[in-house]
Amino acid sequence: MLEIPSNRFEAHVLACLVFGVIGDAMGTPTENLEPAEIERRFGWVDRFEGDGTDDTIMRDLIAAALIRTGGYADADHWAEEWLAQYQMIFGGKVGRFFPSVLHAAAKLRHGYPPRTIAVGTMPSSSSAMAIAPVGIVNAGNPRAAAAQAMEIASLIHVADVGFCQDGAAAIAAAVAEALVPGATVASVLQASTAHLKPKSGEEMRSLIVTALELADEAGDYKTFRDRYHARFRQRIACDSRETVPASLAIVHLSRGDPALAAGYGANFGRDADTVACMAAAVCGALSGISAGNAELIEALPVDAQRAQVDLASRLVIVTRAKVESELKAIARCPVGVSA
Repeated sequence: MLEIPSNRFEAHVLACLVFGVIGDAMGTPTENLEPAEIERRFGWVDRFEGDGTDDTIMRDLIAAALIRTGGYADADHWAEEWLAQYQMIFGGKVGRFFPSVLHAAAKLRHGYPPRTIAVGTMPSSSSAMAIAPVGIVNAGNPRAAAAQAMEIASLIHVADVGFCQDGAAAIAAAVAEALVPGATVASVLQASTAHLKPKSGEEMRSLIVTALELADEAGDYKTFRDRYHARFRQRIACDSRETVPASLAIVHLSRGDPALAAGYGANFGRDADTVACMAAAVCGALSGISAGNAELIEALPVDAQRAQVDLASRLVIVTRAKVESELKAIARCPVGVSA
């Protein structure tokens, strides 16, 4: 049985990670299906098998970069993890990766500099779905989380798909706010858009705000799902303009319950595993692990449970070290009122 840390911050970090994996795994069998087809095949999906897909792998690669750099990873550091752990991408789950990510990884291996590999890539959620660790190491500072997420996401999203960077920034900021004691669903959702660029980020901000308004108007999940698919679909199902607003609306509809968010995401259709992964991770960071959702965690393979505990522990250490580093930097140049 998973041992829940007694420290609140550590417990909520663990919940963010473990429910992200659960959402990813729960949405795996429903990925790329229409809602009606999900209902026909499965009824209602609220259980899962396995330990996630590319969402979890890419998240772990970001986490590795953050741990190695004391929480200060950038796009180049993420690229270094792609190269160092190449088989994480091109291993047994290679079929779960979006083609543009595989192409970008191949370009890295052939010597292209990291700042060039994103040119020409299609829109996707490949940065937003993996970005939760950036929110963790910037806990309490959603502005810093959004800025670092924008930089890291530039490895695979730039220029005409720069809105995917905004999607990553929104999820990272939401996680950073969710880890604050006293945070609410409302404060988390407000933080998700508060630090997007005023002009460049307007498209993603507008889509998130509209999706949240739609969730309020719909009143229930299935009505929202139907209306969302009628209005928000993009040409590519994994486009972050479709997945990120849906995920944040599900955070709202689930009232911050990570188990419910995972189920809502898994039954959403289209890029279901990614929607479930992001929504459940944000809700896990906010609500932690409770008696009501702990049973779901036990369905994770034991090795996966242990991996989340270990990763949470290492990210907590990095987060605390990063705070100390920031305090030391401030102390080097005290800013006070002149006498």
